[in-house]
Amino acid sequence: MSSHISNERPQTDQVLVDIVDYVLNYEIKNELAWKTAHYCLLDTLGCGLEALTYPACTKLLGPVVQGTIVPNGAKVPGTQFQLDPIQAAFNIGTIIRWLDFNDTWLAAEWGHPSDNLGGILATADWLSRTSVANGKPALLMKDVLEGMIKAHEIQGILALENSFNKVGLDHVILVKVASTAVVGKLIGLTRDELINAVSLAFVDGQALRTYRHSPNTGSRKSWAAGDATSRAVRLALIAKTGEMGYPSVLTAKTWGFYDVLFKGNEFKFQRDYGSYVMENVLFKISFPAEFHSQTAVEAAMTIHWKLKAAGKTTDDIKKITIRTHEAAIRIIDKKGPLNNPADRDHCIQYMVAVPLIYGRLTAADYEDNIAVDSRIDLLRAQMECVEDVQFTTDYHDPSKRSIANALLVELNDGTALEEVVVEYPIGHQRRRAEGIPELLKKFKINLARKFPERQQQAVLHAALDYNRLVNTPVDEFMDLLVI
Repeated sequence: MSSHISNERPQTDQVLVDIVDYVLNYEIKNELAWKTAHYCLLDTLGCGLEALTYPACTKLLGPVVQGTIVPNGAKVPGTQFQLDPIQAAFNIGTIIRWLDFNDTWLAAEWGHPSDNLGGILATADWLSRTSVANGKPALLMKDVLEGMIKAHEIQGILALENSFNKVGLDHVILVKVASTAVVGKLIGLTRDELINAVSLAFVDGQALRTYRHSPNTGSRKSWAAGDATSRAVRLALIAKTGEMGYPSVLTAKTWGFYDVLFKGNEFKFQRDYGSYVMENVLFKISFPAEFHSQTAVEAAMTIHWKLKAAGKTTDDIKKITIRTHEAAIRIIDKKGPLNNPADRDHCIQYMVAVPLIYGRLTAADYEDNIAVDSRIDLLRAQMECVEDVQFTTDYHDPSKRSIANALLVELNDGTALEEVVVEYPIGHQRRRAEGIPELLKKFKINLARKFPERQQQAVLHAALDYNRLVNTPVDEFMDLLVI
């Protein structure tokens, strides 16, 4: 006997409803969240400005069709481009992410919540310019910070208990979902339209992690988030036309996201949406390195100076044991040849070897002219990564969320240096007081890469004071950042 397929429209998946109701209705009252979003904005913009010094990044920027002019379009910091909001989101998202130096969130899934700023800032600037051109009030930078806090929260809460990487999906799916929800609110979608938009983000094609892993690691990992946040703007605008959504996009039997892409498992949630993620986000301050390696690099810097004080060099090293957590082993424990900068900044051995040799790790240290130093590969060959179960446990512990690494160096003469253990990087919430002055220093250095002194001072005047910034029109702020 044949059975009929029910064609009754299903109820909307609760996951979609919860995201949309949070975006539309939640009032952010936590002062720490607002102030952290302020620092996050500065740091993220600075990362984008530094990326503009790399031709591999800048070749991807600009309009899709050269010479395209967009009246009231969004401006791209550090460039002369003024683009439609979709392409501007790609441009901004790409420069933000290029050097792997913006903020990070680590849980069952990891990612970089400030990647969402591409879509948020592009949309807010476009809307603000359009509003002013029509004699209406501009959007304020406070609207941008609110969007950041909520996008951080959506991406981070979904990541807490749900590992997309374990099913082969790249974490930028979370950028797409979070950006769609927040951008949808900015452009004025109704509740139903916003539910439709978020459903479109889930039913959309999702990126594979192929480009993040050996042997295919490549530069797409530097523009994948720009692609995701720009796609989010596109989907939100499609929903604005009244285009339908797909209410059971997650739970539909056989054809839904859970069955097709998540091995039949439903999402799990550790906590409700609020402002937890922004309050606890991790900043990359000292090193442009994949975050699971940040403490290992800090430990390597300590050992570099210990070796120097003892009159020794890396030539005196026999073996290095890296005691680490499971996620680091799965993502960045890498042997064999490293073919490009994107390959190198996802290899913990490379990111430890460079500071051991040079006493530094900068974005330029991933380039070919440094990678040809034969000492790097010799040191890599002497390294062994081992999992410390307690480090893995503390990595997942909501009260700790440590990213611990320990380096033990054995020398050719049979002696061993005292193991150096670093549990929390300087960008961790537990080291926030120590980190913020360094974050501001990083921002000022990045401003100086692109702007003359007078323009730097104008940006600093507008950006550093929180109360002044939140009341600044978005278009006026963005005008300060273009060349």
